[in-house]
Amino acid sequence: MSCDHSVWFPDKRLSHQEAGALHNALCEGDTSGVQPHPAVDAFYAELVALHPEIDDVPEDQIDNLDLCPWSCAFDRSDGHIIMCCVWSRADHVSDLLQSLARKHGLALYDPQAARVHYP
Repeated sequence: MSCDHSVWFPDKRLSHQEAGALHNALCEGDTSGVQPHPAVDAFYAELVALHPEIDDVPEDQIDNLDLCPWSCAFDRSDGHIIMCCVWSRADHVSDLLQSLARKHGLALYDPQAARVHYP
């Protein structure tokens, strides 16, 4: 089981329920509800500089959850990123994602709490 989050550029403000529907659509591969934005790439670059994606971690470091707290590869487009982390690192990852999303002006959706956070 993993702890999931998604980010996108908020071209409009969505309710928690609408953001949940957008997150679910993104999980199904439907990116029609997001717009490409350079802030998504900037967020990604800063995030993976701190915690590389699971596919980029050397085999001998794969169990180092301080290095890579991810449970699977990101789902990513020019307009969104879905990130899944292991439960034991969920608090750290949630705090980090909130901080980076705020810094880059992105909406962050937390499906565990069914809440969207705006910068």
